[in-house]
Amino acid sequence: MTTYDSSDQSAHKSTYESTSRTAKAGGLTLHYNEAGPQDAPAVIMLHGGGPGASGWSNFGRNLPVFAEHFRTLLIDQPCYGASDKPEPDKDFFSFAADAVAALMDQLGLEQAHFIGNSLGGGTATRLALDHPDKVAKLLLMGPGGISVNLFSPDPTEGIKKLFAFHAANGSGEPTREQMRDFLLTMAYDPAIVTDAFVEERYAQAIDPQARLGTARMGASFAKWPQDTMLWREAYRITHPTLITWGREDRTNPLDGALVALKTIPDARLHVFPHCGHWAQTERFDEFNRLAIDFFSH
Repeated sequence: MTTYDSSDQSAHKSTYESTSRTAKAGGLTLHYNEAGPQDAPAVIMLHGGGPGASGWSNFGRNLPVFAEHFRTLLIDQPCYGASDKPEPDKDFFSFAADAVAALMDQLGLEQAHFIGNSLGGGTATRLALDHPDKVAKLLLMGPGGISVNLFSPDPTEGIKKLFAFHAANGSGEPTREQMRDFLLTMAYDPAIVTDAFVEERYAQAIDPQARLGTARMGASFAKWPQDTMLWREAYRITHPTLITWGREDRTNPLDGALVALKTIPDARLHVFPHCGHWAQTERFDEFNRLAIDFFSH
């Protein structure tokens, strides 16, 4: 496995190819992108669960900024990206958390700060609950599992669009327009949903292995629904926790933050105005500054 050399100027470009790594951990082959000094504190970013999602698709632009301060890893969770697509033997959050913990052991990482977006927020939360010694600080972005919609009806607009895209798998291939429709619910500013972005996510989403991974991930939620209700255990999270939310999030609405904020003992909340489900993209500079400051002090 290639290691990152902080003296290599080409690595600072942080292209997908220059930062791409794989490792065998816990019986799975996991893919991740890595940049930053090996001896710096580690930050692990866990992506959301939409069609075509991966560590790079969620956080690729943020990687070089964080790599100036931290050893930064964008992990493709099991069933996503270039990682294996196994059939989970427990709920997805627990299965993915165990896989990330095994990867940390393989890489010699005793502890890391975590950023979890949506589905990745659920995985990061489960890591803090089941592997607390491996988590330093926790940053949750519109997280799944730990949010409870107090005022917004379920399923939300974004979840309905997600279901519509995946439902097409049973009756034929989903369309690019369905992908665009879904991505537009993720964003406050529709200008970020470019044709190139739609095409990139669509190509990844319709790959047969990606479809298999999505189906297996979804089946685990259906099989162990009680175990995904992380809000019931949030009081056990003792780590410093920063909850972030886009005020205009149409997938996991802002009221979902309130139970977690009240329940986690050391939680604080930052709300990004004029922002949907992807604060790391729509509020790029503000998000980076906020996260780096939180992890640095």
